[in-house]
Amino acid sequence: MATRTQFENSADIGVFAKLTNAYCLTAVASSSNFYSVFEAELADVIPVIHTTIAGTRIVGRLCAGNRHGLLVPSTTTDQELQHLRNSLPPAVAIQRVEERLSALGNVIACNDYVALVHPDIDRETEEIIADTLKVEVFRQTVAGNVLVGSYCALTNQGGLVHPKTPRAELDELSSLLQIPLVAGTVNRGSDVIGAGLVVNDWCAFAGLDTTATEISVVEATFRLQGQTSAAVINEMRDSLIDNYA
Repeated sequence: MATRTQFENSADIGVFAKLTNAYCLTAVASSSNFYSVFEAELADVIPVIHTTIAGTRIVGRLCAGNRHGLLVPSTTTDQELQHLRNSLPPAVAIQRVEERLSALGNVIACNDYVALVHPDIDRETEEIIADTLKVEVFRQTVAGNVLVGSYCALTNQGGLVHPKTPRAELDELSSLLQIPLVAGTVNRGSDVIGAGLVVNDWCAFAGLDTTATEISVVEATFRLQGQTSAAVINEMRDSLIDNYA
């Protein structure tokens, strides 16, 4: 299921949350609404952790992770690191990364098996990503954008990428990642997928502005309701016809 939510009037929920198959991080908000949306869906299965990173609330953009590990920037305080260590499942490794491109969520897109990273990331960081997250690492761009973490969302089931990704690049990325990819948008036409969507293998959370058509594309792409892409294409066609009729 895909759920719509917002963080203090912002539909960019991917900035304030990080969701994987083993844990979910959410930013500390002035009201508990945002946290409770995640809690309601996930609490029975994985821990939902209230945290800051480097003293800020943009946790989704500063860290990168999957079910094997979590990478945080070098600006993360000892206290935050300890809190995360105590809250994460024991099997999840947590690692501080000394990297010039410190918004790790913007420069790394990964699932449990592969990671796409910013072409200019340090060689050392690349090794840390491979070791901590137990993934194969590829330096890539998405539709000419180096911030791969901002312009795509990946799970083990599928991926949503920047709407202007050329067909050839879509095929190339798809064979690299070994998952089906779809070019699409969130939050009523926004191409910054990573900011408007957090998703794992069984549920997704999208910004409040996301349209019904975008939600159905998300649900089909990530196989959240066992839909096929053919069903989605037909649904999109029907909704376009309704709009113009």
